[in-house]
Amino acid sequence: MSLFTIDQDLCKREGICVETCPMCLIEIGKEGGFPSGIAGAEELCNDCGHCVAVCPHGALTLKTIKAKDCAPIQRKMLPGFKNLEQLLKSRRSIRTYKEKRVERETLAGLIEVARYGPSGHNTQPVEWLVIEDSGKVKRLAALVIEWMGVMLKEKPEIALPMHFDLIVNSWNKGKDRILRGAPHLIAAHGPKNLLRAQEASLIGLTYLEIAAYSIGLGACWAGYFRAAAASFPPLTQAVNLPESHQIFGAMMVGYPKYRYYRIPLRREPKIGWQ
Repeated sequence: MSLFTIDQDLCKREGICVETCPMCLIEIGKEGGFPSGIAGAEELCNDCGHCVAVCPHGALTLKTIKAKDCAPIQRKMLPGFKNLEQLLKSRRSIRTYKEKRVERETLAGLIEVARYGPSGHNTQPVEWLVIEDSGKVKRLAALVIEWMGVMLKEKPEIALPMHFDLIVNSWNKGKDRILRGAPHLIAAHGPKNLLRAQEASLIGLTYLEIAAYSIGLGACWAGYFRAAAASFPPLTQAVNLPESHQIFGAMMVGYPKYRYYRIPLRREPKIGWQ
């Protein structure tokens, strides 16, 4: 089978697929001809599916993506700017959680949305680690505290400006400032040496956080956990990732203990117009 096929009964030969192919792999043949792939198109195609998604007639079928398998865009369900503005501005980082677990189906649904974030050349390099067990979340937080203790002894010039001493003291008094008592932790990871994996992980987690808020869940970036997971062998062993992978970001997830009622002020943006 060639890279893609054209249903000549449906194709109107408008050239939309030609104009929107990110890799410029489609061309229109002689006058009145149908779209076809350029020489070498099969090797260069990144399977992004733009050509399938953009055809209003469903005339193009990519070897790896069939139009009939792609969900239609329901434009009436898309939020207007004001709705989206309210969603984004009212989102808060949640650091207090109810002692209530989130169903696995719901957590999987968040990842289902997050996997649609852009990923440079459609590499889709992100893999996901979900810590469902709240007991293991606490054990991972304890390992981060252990890492902070090592940093305070061996690299105080880094640890003290980041107030690791205060965080460890809080932990010793029974207050978790690492993973905040969240019932779940979701981490995005990928190949260590692939720059796109880091970018895609951060984008995917951003999608996930917004999706979580939209269904009444709370989330917060787990920065201390991510930092420790990158360099502390006991924590690396505890999460048990493939040796070639690294955690590029993580998110606490759970039901918020409190509701917010106002949107706090932020500094005016600094914009350079050219």
